[in-house]
Amino acid sequence: MEGRDYPMSNIEIHARDLSKNFNRRPIFRDISFSLSSPDSIAFTGKNGSGKSTLAKIVAGVLSPTKGEVVYQMNGKALTEDERKIHVGFVSPYLNLYDEFTALENIALLAKMRSNHSSIEAITESLLKRFNLWQRRDDNVRGYSSGMKQRLKYVFALVHSPSILILDEPSTNLDNDGMNVVEEVVKEQLSSSILVVATNDSAEANWCKQVVQL
Repeated sequence: MEGRDYPMSNIEIHARDLSKNFNRRPIFRDISFSLSSPDSIAFTGKNGSGKSTLAKIVAGVLSPTKGEVVYQMNGKALTEDERKIHVGFVSPYLNLYDEFTALENIALLAKMRSNHSSIEAITESLLKRFNLWQRRDDNVRGYSSGMKQRLKYVFALVHSPSILILDEPSTNLDNDGMNVVEEVVKEQLSSSILVVATNDSAEANWCKQVVQL
C-alpha cells in the first residue's frame, strides 16, 4: 500500500478457540481461524451475533473470555506494541478528539504507532484521497458523521498497515466515500490481510473466508 516504508514480510493471524461472554451470557464460542498474507476473512451474522465484538478482539481492543489471538511475522510472535504498528482498525464506535483538528488528531496517533519517516506526505495524500484536505485545519466537532468516518479511515491507513480490520465499513459513507473504500480494499487484498465485520453480503464477498456467527 502507498506509503509503506518497511519491507514487506509474511504476517499471520492465528485465532484459537475464541469465546466471549457479556455478563455471563455467551456471545460466541470456540471460533478458530488462521490468516497468512495475502488473505481475508469476513465475520457475518444477524444483529447481536458478535461480529463487531469479534473484530475488536482480533484488533486487540477487547479481550476474549477464552482463547487467544496470536500475530506472527516471519514465524515470530509479535508483542502487543509490535502489533500496533501493523494493525489498522476502522469502527463506527471509535472516538475522535472533537476539540482537535484532523491534522492534530493524526499527529497524536502517529506519535503512538507510526514507523514512517514521511508521515506528513502520507497524511496529505490520504486526506486528499478521502476528500478532507480542505477541512484539515477545522475542529472535528464540525465534521458530519460521514466526514468523521472518512477520517477514521485516514487514521487506520496512515501507517500503511499489514492488517486492516473494518467493522461495518460502509457506516455513514456516501457513494463517493464507498468508492474510495473499495479501492483501498482492493489494494489491501493484493498483498496484505483484510478482516471485515459486516451483515452486507457484497462486503462479505470481498473476502476469501467467511465466519458465520
